This record gives sequence, structure tokens and C-alpha cells, in this order.
Amino acid sequence: MPGFFMENGLMPRSDHQNQALIERFLDSLWLEKGLSDNTLKAYRQDLQGFAAWLHQSTTMLSEVRREDVLRYLAHRMDKGLKARSTARSLSCLRALYRFLLREKIVSEDPTLRVENPKLGRPLPDTLTEGDVEKLLAAPDIKTTIGMRDRTMLEVLYACGLRVSELTGLRLSEINLRQGVIRIVGKGSKERLVPMGEEAIDWVTRYLDGARKELLKQNLVEDAVFPSSRGVPMTRQTFWHRIKQHAQTAGIEKKLSPHTLRHAFATHLLNHGADLRVVQLLLGHSDLSTTQIYTHVAQHRMKELHQMHHPRG
Repeated sequence: MPGFFMENGLMPRSDHQNQALIERFLDSLWLEKGLSDNTLKAYRQDLQGFAAWLHQSTTMLSEVRREDVLRYLAHRMDKGLKARSTARSLSCLRALYRFLLREKIVSEDPTLRVENPKLGRPLPDTLTEGDVEKLLAAPDIKTTIGMRDRTMLEVLYACGLRVSELTGLRLSEINLRQGVIRIVGKGSKERLVPMGEEAIDWVTRYLDGARKELLKQNLVEDAVFPSSRGVPMTRQTFWHRIKQHAQTAGIEKKLSPHTLRHAFATHLLNHGADLRVVQLLLGHSDLSTTQIYTHVAQHRMKELHQMHHPRG
């Protein structure tokens, strides 16, 4: 059994070599692209899943052929795993074998001529402008925690940030005089995002009051939004807070950590914003990633037409 060999230091030679290649590849990603810990963790899980499947035939990553990749993808689909998850796994394998080919560890890329699983293109869950107003009003701003949460929600919606970018925000990255936030996003790419007058007002009030109470004696902490213990908040904690506030607001739609980011992009496009401007604000490297929001906007317009037009 694989578990027995690993626990007793008797991992088969092929497993040792596979794990060494995976770690070498991940190190290169970290050095060359500056990927986040969460992204690297996802890569590692996908590659280790493939290596565990190869263990059955004691095949090394450097020996894999196109037929092996096809059998692995079929194995995943037979297990009932979603096509999107399998497509992500294949993308990960492609990146690995491009690296191994560049390093001259393999002479051929086994992922060539392997087609992606057919994917539908689900529209991201989003909120109406009325929903957003209800969510923003949900925290009790008479309390320190409520004031912090209201300010976080205002900034999240005003700037279209990822939750991890919001919780990792530092005082040195906010310029209230110019009304911008400096964000270092995925791949260490930097962007400046305007805040808008409403968010500036909430941040100013929050910094002058609630934040000082949250930090208590820890006055050297640079986190803009500390937890109730005076330390930086985790994205998981804030996601839990969002769900609580959505329940208070009576919002029954399925939410995700990116719900307000999706709403930010969709509402900008609904009000006539240029797609490339939205791309820059979101920090997308590829315009095709941003284009999904044009479908959301069109979908919403069709719904409104059907609801309100006499012949809809």
C-alpha cells in the first residue's frame, strides 16, 4: 500500500522521482511567476493526484505518453469529477510538461494533441444593485466590528478587489488624498484602483475610530482591517462575515467570495464602462477573462426586457 511505504520511508523509486520533479517544477513557478501560495497549493494537489494514479503502474512522470494522459482524464471522468476540474488538471499537466521539455528531462510533450473536456460557460453569480445596497447596510455600524465590516464591504464593492487582496491590504497601500489603492495581485502584478468618494469617506471614518480600537495596544500593525484580536484577518474569516451579513440582509442568492467583485464588474458594464477599463481595474491579464461579464450584463438586459416590455 502506498501509505505504508511512505510512512516507513520505503517510497518506491518512481514515487521519489515523481515527487522531486513536481517540487522542482513548483519552485520554478514560484521564482518565475511569483504565484500565490494558494495557487501553488492547487498545482501541487493536481500533480500529486496524477502521480498517485501513476503509482499503480510504477510509471515515472518522465515516461508518460499521450495514451497515459488520455487514460488519466478518462479515469477522472469515470469517477464523476466535473469537466471544469479535469480541464484545470490538464492545464496543470501541460505547464509541467512544458517545463520538463525546456529542462530536457523529456523529449516529447505527452499533453500535445490532447483536447480539453467540453465545458459549459456558467455565468458568475452576481447581485443586483438593490441587493448590494441591502448587503452594505447589514453590518451594525454602532459597533466596532460592524464599522469595520461595513468599510470592508464598501471597499470591496467600490474597487472590485479579490477578498485576499482586501484582507491583505496595508496602510502604505492606501492613498486617501489621491483616492486610490495600490494592489499587488496575482503574479505580483501591480495596479492602482480608484476608491470613489463613498468608500473614501467610510475608510476615513474607520481609520479615525474603529481601527484604533481593534488594534488595542498593537499600534505597529500595518493591516488596514485587523481582526477582533488586533491581527490581520484571514480571507476565510471575512468570507464567513459576508455570509452572516447576507443572511441579515435577507439575500438568498448563492454567494461566493467573489460575489461583490462580480457585481463591481457587471454594474460598471451595465452603466457603460469600457471593457478594457474594467479589465485593468480587475487586474485580469487576459481580456477574455473579463468578457464573461459582458455576457452577464446582456443576460440581465434580456431579463429586464422580458419583465417590463409589453411584448417581452
